[in-house]
Amino acid sequence: MAAASTASADDWPQWRGPSRNGISAEKAQPWSATAWTAEVGLGFSSMVVAKGRVVTLGHANDNDTVYCLDTEKGSVLWKHSYESEIGNNFFEGGTTHTPTIDGDRVYTVGRWGDAFCFDLATGKVLWSAQLQKDLGFPAPTWGFGGSPLVHGDLLILNVGDAGLALEKNTGKVVWKSSAQECAYSTPLPVGQGDDALVLMGSSKSYVAVKARTGAEAWRVKWVTQYGVNAADPIVDGDRMFVSTGYNKGGALYKLGKGEPELVWQNRLLRCQMNPPVLIGGHLYGVDGDNTDKAGTHLKCVEFATGTEKWSQPIAGSGSVTAAGGDLVVLSGAGELILAPASPEGFKPTHRTKVADGKWWTVPVIANGRLYCRNAAGQVVCLDAPKR
Repeated sequence: MAAASTASADDWPQWRGPSRNGISAEKAQPWSATAWTAEVGLGFSSMVVAKGRVVTLGHANDNDTVYCLDTEKGSVLWKHSYESEIGNNFFEGGTTHTPTIDGDRVYTVGRWGDAFCFDLATGKVLWSAQLQKDLGFPAPTWGFGGSPLVHGDLLILNVGDAGLALEKNTGKVVWKSSAQECAYSTPLPVGQGDDALVLMGSSKSYVAVKARTGAEAWRVKWVTQYGVNAADPIVDGDRMFVSTGYNKGGALYKLGKGEPELVWQNRLLRCQMNPPVLIGGHLYGVDGDNTDKAGTHLKCVEFATGTEKWSQPIAGSGSVTAAGGDLVVLSGAGELILAPASPEGFKPTHRTKVADGKWWTVPVIANGRLYCRNAAGQVVCLDAPKR
């Protein structure tokens, strides 16, 4: 699986981390000591961390702003603002995608199609493109939401019917799909070399294309209410799990040379926004929508069979990442919970309140610290308490 090429193992340079699976190689810590806080504006963008810098986005005063912060103090090293609508359609609005750091560059894509390549050290704009005005791609209902994927010399975006590839150094178009409405997942690379595929959610399916050419390899019909195919697929060997909210549920497919073959499908794990993590043959994720009257639940589901192992109520539409065999859970109400990833049950070993507010954004683990962000734009960097 491809990853940003020059980041160290302890950095978190892209959506879902170095291996794009939401799992850190670091050991979980009893994070509870606030190292610093920063204000970055309204939104749900997560953070990326590399070379002593944290990059994220937020919205204020009719502008989106890309913030580059110092990892030690949280001070602003540089920022770049551009006009953007708030997009508060059935939620607060603001920014929704996560940047990508690749070497000495940062790539961002705004909800309404403003794509940028920045110099990581200085914030200088190296190139920019407008996906709607310049390239003719329509924005979906909630704006472009998938994060940029750096794959070799390409920058691949989930726009159109089945993606768009630009030269990462220049922004020039390499290949593009038809100008139809996309969905909200981040492109996921699978395989190596000329055989590498990129998986992404369109408005009515999950589709795989050849990374170098954009040629379609296969497509699985997957119709979710409002076209919200937002959670990234989970791929393990020749098996792929997909899941969406709005009571759609999840399914496991066997991948081969032709069309994927359905193994099982049920409604036990309905991931509205954030994908689960796969550890030891089990999926751990948040089931249910932010508007679900029955509430949301943290669940463990067996990958091979779709069997539910346990279910635990969780406040709001939270998220799950993992480190060192432990689940790192952030509830929608801002409670941080650590627990061993085990199908035998949910047995927390550490709980702490990060701060008030709405916490839909997945936390990030990098270089011994945990970075969290709420909807209002408060970034909280947590350390383990000093002994």
